[in-house]
Amino acid sequence: MVHPSAPTGGVAARLADVRGRVRAAALAAGRDPAQIRILLATKTLPPAVIRAAIAAGGTLIGENRVQEVLAKADELADVPHETHFIGHLQSNKVTMVLPHISCLQTLDSAALADRLQARLETMDRGLDVLVQVNVSGEATKSGVPPAEVADLVAAIARHPRLVLRGFMTIGLNSPDRAAVRRGYAELAGIRARAAAEGWPGAAVATELSMGMSGDYADAIAEGATIVRLGSAVFGPRTPVPAR
Repeated sequence: MVHPSAPTGGVAARLADVRGRVRAAALAAGRDPAQIRILLATKTLPPAVIRAAIAAGGTLIGENRVQEVLAKADELADVPHETHFIGHLQSNKVTMVLPHISCLQTLDSAALADRLQARLETMDRGLDVLVQVNVSGEATKSGVPPAEVADLVAAIARHPRLVLRGFMTIGLNSPDRAAVRRGYAELAGIRARAAAEGWPGAAVATELSMGMSGDYADAIAEGATIVRLGSAVFGPRTPVPAR
């Protein structure tokens, strides 16, 4: 559900500040800041706030819930932007969400790949995907275990409508920054293996979507190409109960 009272004031200034911080983190890691994109995590935010962020240059947004994608689609249709889906996607909601997204960052099973391929065939279009990997081993997180990534990539390669662009993870929920970074380094290692070993279907799998508002600098240090930022740009958001 969209939060009705998220403030619009200050979004442009906070986005500019975050851009500067991302740039500084990239330079500190010896990386080109142009290699890193900021994805604005817009869960619970109303279209007016998202429009303000897009107007300030934040044209890549990510949604966690299918119902929010659908609720906001019409009100954002007239502003150029790109929407990625970054939440767990149930197979029975594939048909609803596909018309509104350009990338699914959370592909974590061969069954979901099968469902996507079937629907994309009827739509006569393709879809960029990232494989979600559970590098932390936490039961509360979605994603394929690292040991099973190669098999899932092989399954995706059998579906011509799916284009594997890289890998995604949600970092370990821990104040131990070194432990969090180890997870991000593991995801970077998976990308490196895919390239070095020539995994089928992974020729353009260069993206690493990892890092959020609290740990994006560490993710950048480990090679993130997409950082998913919400509160860093929009400020704290009052939780809205799911219905």
